[in-house]
Amino acid sequence: MTDNWSLDSILTDIGQFGNYQIKNYMLLSIPMTFNAIFSLTYIFTAGSVKYRCNITECDSLTTQYHEPWINFTIPADSQCSKYPSYDLNSCTSQNFDSEASEKCSDFKIADKEYTISQEFNIFCKDEWKLSFVGTINNIGQFIGIPIGGYISDKYGRRIALAFGGVFSAIMGIIRSFSVSYEMFLVFEFLDAATSSTLYASVFILGIELVGPKKRVIACCFLTIFYAVGEILLGIAAMYITNWRVLLRVLYIPALIHIFYTCVLEESVRWLLSQQKNEEAASTLEKAARMNKKPLNRNVIDKLIKSNDDKLNCNAEEKFPITKALRKFSWRIINCSLCWFTNVLVYYGLSLNSVLLSGDKYINFILISAVEIPGFFLPVLIMDRYGRRYSLFACMLVSGITIAVTIFLDESRTILNLIFFLVGKFSITSSFQILYFYTAEIFPTNVRHTLLSFCSMFGRFGSMIAPMTPYLAKYFPSAPSILFSSCAVISGILSLTIPETTETILPSTIDEAENLTNKSEDTYTANDERIEVA
Repeated sequence: MTDNWSLDSILTDIGQFGNYQIKNYMLLSIPMTFNAIFSLTYIFTAGSVKYRCNITECDSLTTQYHEPWINFTIPADSQCSKYPSYDLNSCTSQNFDSEASEKCSDFKIADKEYTISQEFNIFCKDEWKLSFVGTINNIGQFIGIPIGGYISDKYGRRIALAFGGVFSAIMGIIRSFSVSYEMFLVFEFLDAATSSTLYASVFILGIELVGPKKRVIACCFLTIFYAVGEILLGIAAMYITNWRVLLRVLYIPALIHIFYTCVLEESVRWLLSQQKNEEAASTLEKAARMNKKPLNRNVIDKLIKSNDDKLNCNAEEKFPITKALRKFSWRIINCSLCWFTNVLVYYGLSLNSVLLSGDKYINFILISAVEIPGFFLPVLIMDRYGRRYSLFACMLVSGITIAVTIFLDESRTILNLIFFLVGKFSITSSFQILYFYTAEIFPTNVRHTLLSFCSMFGRFGSMIAPMTPYLAKYFPSAPSILFSSCAVISGILSLTIPETTETILPSTIDEAENLTNKSEDTYTANDERIEVA
């Protein structure tokens, strides 16, 4: 049983989710929304467009993508070649030689959207450059995530969040003025590198902000705003068809992050882990006032003394990363594999949704909307069945439903979409559980760093994901086979991670190392059992 001056007990006394937490969660919902936009904008700015050769002899400003004369001017299986003609002024079948072909230099676009494909003349054999934008985005995240984790654990969650949001907004605005493909790539990379810390910063602030009984439901609610961001992105892309305008509309409002160093509260847990005791005390007193709950200063003093004694007794540095890497090597490897799989499948399904039959914007919005119930499923199953079994089950269901789509005929549009949606729903729940799980198995003073470390390896999955739509052009079932097999294998291996249900959120390396002793780590506060998420 923990003493009544533990931080979880104090949060229980002053209100686990009162006005103070609501205010900060409202603030945190904004960067969560923008993080989704920053992560996936390239789907539309660097999206491939449907095109065919421009036939000089037949096309004019008023002709459409589909014209009856296409049958005798363009080979049926080619976007990039046409039949040579004898007379540039004649649009008759006799004028074209169907026994030969020549490469096109000009193209007619089917859609109204204007992406970097037209801007920088990326067609035919160069089309891989469009998929490569997504890979560059994820390389940026791969590099930025561990840097953001280090900044968060070393200098504070609030600093990492505010500066990540501001610099990402600046990079996105500059990218909208790109004059070359290379310039676009550079600022795509810098945008991803700077924004990559947002999700983890928001999530960790979320779980460290509320009382133990409200941690799961509060954070599940918070992550809904990631899906909201995706839906807003899909709607914006549907109506803003010029990639430059789209970037400016989405990124200029994100400059609001500059105010977060003033309006957002720092994590009390982080302040205590850094022995910034007066700031921690001031934050707790402010929380009590806003929640209209009494808080005795003596209780805070006992919390601070207990925390200092614990840190001194464990002889830990304020940032013991080397020791943590040595102690938790298998845990880190296993979590990294889970992250790789979840990121690959999660983003892979979003990216491939635009290839499904039907309106690509509607498909993207539906794939995003199904994440909302997916974020809430963990509330129902995590505490009841445990983190391990919940993670395993969600990954297994996702893998199986994706595998089913391999055997479905493409003409069965609705059925394909249903299984696609169930797969996305399941992997979204799995991703949500994984965030909780990773945050719970590592101690406070290296929590964000190790979460970011595992997430960094997940970026290998998101580097591969943008290439899968391109791969599908050569072997349509390849993405589904990849997603399904990874989900099933990683789900099985996840069963070897220590269970954390009903355990205290660890503050030190020793506490994190002893997580397997679950029965010894459960506790009560105010004569009421607290289930720690």
